[in-house]
Amino acid sequence: MVFRVDQVVLTHPYFLWICAARFHTRIYWGMEYRQLGYSGLKVSALSFGAATFGGGNEFFKAWGDTDVAEAKRLVDLCLDAGVNLFDVANVYSTGLAEEVLGKAIEGKREKLLISTKATFKMGDGPNDVGSSRYHLLQQCDASLKRLGTDYIDIYHMHGFDATTPVEETLDALNTLVHQGKVRYIACSNFSGWHLMKSLSVSERYGWARYVAHQVYYSLVGREYEWELMPLGLDQKVSALVWSPLGWGRLTGKIRRGHPLPETSRLHKTSEQGPQVEDEYLYKVVDALDAVAKETGKTVPQVALNWLLQRPTIASVIIGARNEEQLKQNLVAAEWNLTAEQVATLDKASAVQSVYPYWHQEQFADRNPSPVPQVK
Repeated sequence: MVFRVDQVVLTHPYFLWICAARFHTRIYWGMEYRQLGYSGLKVSALSFGAATFGGGNEFFKAWGDTDVAEAKRLVDLCLDAGVNLFDVANVYSTGLAEEVLGKAIEGKREKLLISTKATFKMGDGPNDVGSSRYHLLQQCDASLKRLGTDYIDIYHMHGFDATTPVEETLDALNTLVHQGKVRYIACSNFSGWHLMKSLSVSERYGWARYVAHQVYYSLVGREYEWELMPLGLDQKVSALVWSPLGWGRLTGKIRRGHPLPETSRLHKTSEQGPQVEDEYLYKVVDALDAVAKETGKTVPQVALNWLLQRPTIASVIIGARNEEQLKQNLVAAEWNLTAEQVATLDKASAVQSVYPYWHQEQFADRNPSPVPQVK
C-alpha cells in the first residue's frame, strides 16, 4: 500500500515549502521517502550514520566503537524500519568505519544506498588530501574496496578545497559517474558561494551536479537557515543533516545544574564540534522538555522530529551506540509535532542573525525566509 504525503501534510505550513520546491515525498509502510534534490533518487527520511563503527582512534572512540557483529544487528534494525540510506566517510577511523559497514551489509547491497565522502587527509603525502582529480580517483577506488561494492550511491565532497579548481573536482566526479563507480554526487560543509559556484560550473559543462548538501543543523545550530536553506530551495539541493542532536547535547541527559553524563562524546570532542553557550542550551532543552511532556516522546525524538518538518530536509542522519538507542531514534519519524509545538521550539532556539541576514530580515517581503523568524 502506498500513501501519498501530499494528501496528508497540506495542512502543515512547513511541508508546503517542500512541495513548492518540488521535494516530493512518499510513505511506504511507515517510513517516509523523500526525493533527493534535483534527482530521481528516493531516500528515507531517517538515515543511519556509521561514524560509530570501528572506533579506530581516540576521537572516534568517543563516538562509539561498534564491531561487525553489532553493526550487522544495527543495519538489520534499520532495514526493518524502512531506512534505506547508510552514511559513512573514508576519514571515519581512517577507513575502518567503511570496512565495518561493508562487512555488515554483505548480501544486502541491493536493499540499501551507501553515502560516503572524500577530501580530508588520508595519509602523509602532499596529495593525500583535498579534492584534486588525483586524490578523488584514488580515494573512490579505496572506498569501493573497503565497502566491498562496485558503486557508491552518493559520493560527497566532505569539505570545500579552495586550492583545487572547481572545474577539476567536478570533472573528476563526472568521470566517476560515467564510469559507473558513483551514481550521484553531493557536497558537505560548503558555504553558499562554494555550492553556487559548483552548480554553475556543472551547468556550464553539462556535468553531474550536486543533488544534496550534507550539513550541520539542529535546534541549537540553526545557521543553515540563513543562506544554505534558501539556496537549497532555489537550486533544488536537498539537505542531509549530520549531528541533528547538536553534537550530543540534545540527548535529554544534559540540563541546567546537571553534570555531563559519564558516556558523552562531549568529554573528548567538544572543542572540535559546534560551540553552544550553556544558557542557550538550557533554554532550548527546557522547551524540549515541555514539548516532550506534551507528546509523551523523548527529548531526542522531539528534536529529530522538529528537523524532519523543516524545508529542504531529505534525510536526518542518526547514529547509535547500541540497539536500544537506535530503536528510540527510529520512532522519531512515525509522528509529527503540531504547528504550535514547532513554534514553541522555534522561539526557544531563535538567535540574532549575523550580517547581512539581520538586515535582509527587515525586508521580509522582498527576502522571505523559508521558515518563520521568531524573535
